[in-house]
Parts: sequence; C-alpha cells; structure tokens
Amino acid sequence: MTTRITRCDLQIDEILCSFIEDEALPGTGVSADAFWQGLADLIHDYGPRNRALLEQRAELQTQIDEWHIKRRNQPHDHEAYKTFLTEIGYLLPEGEDFEIDTSNVDPEIATVPGPQLVVPITNARYVLNAANARWGSLYDGFYGTDAMGTPAPRGGYDKGRGARVVARARVFLDEAFPIDGGSHADARRYHIHNGALLVDDMPLADPSKFVGFRGDPRAPQAIVLRNNALHVELVFDRTHRIGSRDQCGLADVQMESAISAIMDCEDSVACVDGEDKTQAYSNWLGLMKGNLEETFQKGSETLTRSLNPDRVYTAPDGGEVVLKGRALMLVRNVGHLMTNPAILDRDGNEAFEGLMDAMVTTLIAKHDLARDGGNSVKGSVYVVKPKMHGPDEVAFADATFSFVEKALGLPQNTVKLGIMDEERRTSVNLKQCIRAAKSRVAFINTGFLDRTGDEIHTSMEAGPFSRKDFIKRKAWIGGYENRNVDIGLECGLSGRAQIGKGMWAMPDMMAAMLEQKIEHPKAGANCAWVPSPTAATLHALHYHKVDVFAVQARLRKGGRRAHVDTILDIPLAAFRKWSEDQVLREVENNAQGILGYVVRWIDQGVGCSKVPDVNDVGLMEDRATCRISAQHIANWLHHDVVSEATVLEVMRRMAVVVDGQNAGDPQYRPMAPDFGGIAFQAACDLVFKGRVQPSGYTEPVLHARRLQLKSA
Repeated sequence: MTTRITRCDLQIDEILCSFIEDEALPGTGVSADAFWQGLADLIHDYGPRNRALLEQRAELQTQIDEWHIKRRNQPHDHEAYKTFLTEIGYLLPEGEDFEIDTSNVDPEIATVPGPQLVVPITNARYVLNAANARWGSLYDGFYGTDAMGTPAPRGGYDKGRGARVVARARVFLDEAFPIDGGSHADARRYHIHNGALLVDDMPLADPSKFVGFRGDPRAPQAIVLRNNALHVELVFDRTHRIGSRDQCGLADVQMESAISAIMDCEDSVACVDGEDKTQAYSNWLGLMKGNLEETFQKGSETLTRSLNPDRVYTAPDGGEVVLKGRALMLVRNVGHLMTNPAILDRDGNEAFEGLMDAMVTTLIAKHDLARDGGNSVKGSVYVVKPKMHGPDEVAFADATFSFVEKALGLPQNTVKLGIMDEERRTSVNLKQCIRAAKSRVAFINTGFLDRTGDEIHTSMEAGPFSRKDFIKRKAWIGGYENRNVDIGLECGLSGRAQIGKGMWAMPDMMAAMLEQKIEHPKAGANCAWVPSPTAATLHALHYHKVDVFAVQARLRKGGRRAHVDTILDIPLAAFRKWSEDQVLREVENNAQGILGYVVRWIDQGVGCSKVPDVNDVGLMEDRATCRISAQHIANWLHHDVVSEATVLEVMRRMAVVVDGQNAGDPQYRPMAPDFGGIAFQAACDLVFKGRVQPSGYTEPVLHARRLQLKSA
C-alpha cells in the first residue's frame, strides 16, 4: 500500500515527496512550500482544462466514426470528407505567414546538424551512454558492426578486418578533409606549422577546416577538424595496438556523433507509480547536476560510468578551443492523456502526469542553469512534448510552461518546446501548432510509427487498412514527411530549431542504415533518431556528406512539395483479396512484436526492447511500435479480415515463440502453456480492446496491468 504525505491539498507518494524535498529542491532557490503550492495550483487549475481537451479528442473521434459508418461500402468522397473535417473543427485554416521568435537556443539545436539519441531515462547506464555519445570511434563503428558489409567477427582481433577499417576511415577523411596534392591514405606525418595543419608538408584543400590540436605541434597527440559544423578528432598513438601498425601512428578517428539526446520519460519507459517516477526524476537530476554515476559488472570487471568532461585543444592561433564532451540533453515529458497515482489531487483523483512532469523536470533543470559548463550554455531547458492533437493542445502546453516558469522563478520562455508531429490532427494543422508556441518551439519531427497508429485509429471505421509494409508505400506518408519539413522552413525553423526525422529501428543492420538513412539529411532534417551510440557515429557520416542548411535553403526557395489533401488520403487497402497465408503472416508479425514487447513491459518494467520479428530481425520496440501493431490487428478484426478465434490462436502460438526467444533470461516469466499471466492478458487487451482505446494508445492497458502485477 502506498504511504502518502499531504502537501497543499495534494496526497503525494512518500518516496516521491522525500526525493523532491531532500534532493531536487535544495540548491534551486525554490522553497518546499512554494513548490508544492505551485504544483497544487497547476494540478487544480490546469487539470480541468486538460480533461476538456481529452473530451474534445473523444468527441471529434466519435463524429469521424459516425461519418464513415454512414458511408460504409460507398466510394470515398475526398472533398466531402475534407469539408466535414473543416465543419467539425478538426481541420483548421492555416492563417497568415509567420516565423518563430524562439531565443537563447543552443547551437546543437540551431546550427549543428547531426544524429539524435532517444533513451529510457530510468536506466542510468543507458542514459550515461547516450550523454557520452557526443563522441564515438569510427574504427569501432566499422569494425564491430556490419557497416562494411559483413558481420563483426567473433573471437580475437582480426588484422585483415582492422586494415579494411583503417582504409575505409581514410576514404572518409579524403572526402571530408581533402589534402591539397595528397591523400590521407598515403600520409606519414601530421604536424602544425605556423598555425596551419600540414600532412606530409601539404595543406588541407580548405585550411579553415583545421580547428585545433593537443600535444606537441610537431607531433600532436590529437588533431581536430570541422566539416559541416561537425568535428572529427584524429588520435595519434604509436603505442596503441592500431597506431603502432599505422604509418603515421593514427590510432583512431573520433567522430562528433550524437549532437543531442532525448532523455525519455515517455514511450521507452514503464513509469506507473511514485516509485517509478522517482527513479526517472532522480536520473534527470543526476544529469542536470552533472554527478550521475552508475557502477556495473562487465565480465570480471567492476566499472563506474559518469559524464564525460569537455575536450580541450590548442587553437591554430595558440588560444584555447573547448568542445563539449556530452550531447545536449532534452527531456521528453509524457503527453496530455495519462494520470499517475504518484500524486492525488484534493478530490482524491490521480493527477495528470504531464503536469507533474512539467513542474518536476523543469525544477530539476534549474540545477543546470545555475552552474557553468553544464548542459545548456544559453540558459534554456529543452522539453519534448509528445502526442499532442492540434493547436489547442500545443497552446495548452505553452500555457502550462508559462505557469511553471512563473512558479519556479524562471524568465518566460526559458523552457523550449519540442512538438512531435505524430498525431493526425497535428499533421494537418502543423502551421497552427507551431504558431501556438512560436516563442518556445525548438524542435519538430515526424514519426512513422505513432503517426500510423493514429492514422489507423482515426479512420478505424473507414475500412480495412493495407498491410503495414504497404501503408509505408502510400502517398500520404511521403506527403506527411515532406510537408513537415516544408512548413518548418516556412515558419523560420532553419538556424533556430531542429527539424527531425524518426528512428532507424534495426540496431543490428548498420550497413542498411548507412545506405538508407542518408535520405533524412537529404530531406532537410537537421537531426534524426538512431538506436545506439554506435549508430550515431555511423549516421554522423551522412551529415559530413550532406550540407543540411544548403538543402533547407533550396527547399524553402522551391516552396511546398505536399499539401493537406495528400495527408488526408486514408491508406486503406485497395486490394483486399489476401490469401489466408498473407493474413496469417501479417497477424503473426504484429502479434510477435506486441507479445515480445509487452511481456517485458509488464513483468520487468522494461519500456524499450529489441524484439525479433518473424524473420528473426531484431527491431527496437516501444509503445509507438506496439500501438501500430495493436491497432492494425484491431482494424482487421473490426472489418472481418481475420476472426477473433484465429487471432487468439496466433497470439498463443507466438507467445511460445517469444518464450523461446527469452529462454536465456533468468528474470523472464513464460507465457505458455497456461496463457493466464498478466502479461499475456495485457497483450490480448491491446488487440481485442484496441478499437476502444483512446486514440489507440497502449498506455491505459499497460499501466493498469503493470500496477496489477506490482500490487499482486
């Protein structure tokens, strides 16, 4: 049973209350009384507004459902549909042109394009890895993955592969930092003369790309170069295993990799009560204070990980160059939907979790604002707000943070807002969404998974959707991706904010990522999500090849490439005569992803997992991927593409497969053969009750079932 402490008409979980009063508040200049009163006012004044927005979501969905039901089995009338959405207030006028006026934005957000990590904030080791992924070894990225076309070798060091890695890295150096009259492949000596970098006495083709060095200028330990605002460090060490075999002693090529990292309190975590929220907030506090550490076993060694320091070099003119050693950290709060039992209001109702996150994560960020050499050099706090539906909900988030800033004694617009364009009503009204927070916006992005989940739920009654792979090929997704960039550029985000693209979900397939993910910077995105620090290092290569700001300038000059009509094109299945095998294959793949994710979420509280699909390809699964899979099966059930009996049989059969995949995990609880466990029931709830879940979200089911397990 939860022990609660009363503060200002709030009933707070004792663990969370103690954390805030004993750890989070000291050093912020905010008293406990002021904090609790501010949070109580926020919850009681803004809670009803939050609830009204959710009621508006439900009412609009009901009207859309009724429109489709009345026209079932009739050809879709696009113009009538568009007129209807306008009449009910779903589709809004764009309004006059404008540009955002967000100020005090850090360079990692405004002027340095590069990879972005998203990491569950409840796992301190992962959080530290992500923060420290600002720099990564290109040699390790090539050697330890399939990036060069073959899997990483097992066993001892493969000299032949190592030689190919070195050669591949030098190809990159020749492309990004060409030598006037020579090649890095032939280089025998790098040295500094009269403030200039010489390679075998030859200068770089563009000498301005030389930034600094460390050590003796005649034989430096490190040389730093810059291309497209990204840095590369050449590390020289003739005592190193690699450097000792290299003709110029080059031991590694260190890439500036994850420029920013989102510390996630939302889709990749399982925070259902005060204990869980305290863990999330505690790790955020360690990051903002700069003192987070994690001790763990690796083989026979005990290792302690902490935040990396900045890197210091000598500039060409003899001065000092300091480069940040850590990614710029953003924090993703939860959306507007969920409440959490960590705090009860004066009527005994659970407080909205988004309001809690806004107040607590901003309070904690004050520790960073009060110190030198921390996260933000511009005095800003970066909050990513997901799952907002339309401009009214963005305006509510903006008002919430204005309240929080005033309550905590911060200047207005200290908190910068990331708007995730992952819900259909936001996509079709994106310009108005940006306008609603035009002095805070520092980030917009697209996300195929949640966006597709909402697409299916919004048009659930319209008919059966295509198979998932075919949904990706429909015109709406390209229009969605292009229009997001185009509107972002129209609204002046270039040079002021991030325009982002979604996750590469196959962490073991780096060769495919190198081939395909370059399309993100080519599309004008100055950040894109990657699943690991190594992936960030490899994806950084794309930003050296593509000048994102030149792409953005060209795109803005060319005008919009997509319009709202394309986005409103519902990706229903045109061909519906699938074979039984095709239907089963689709349901099996969805079911395996759901079960593999949900069983760890419910039983172990793991919010993000690598789950093999039916082809045994490991995919990153979080609530977004779970949402699309559950909604897809729910849609096919609703339109009789597949029967409940068949789906249940598939769920049971795939549960056996998932049990086998997790056989080596001592903490794993098998779902078969009785199928009566809470985790299996949760997975079934997501499918068989998916049609009635709010916006098709998985959170209500997952939270309820996890709380059931924790209280058992």
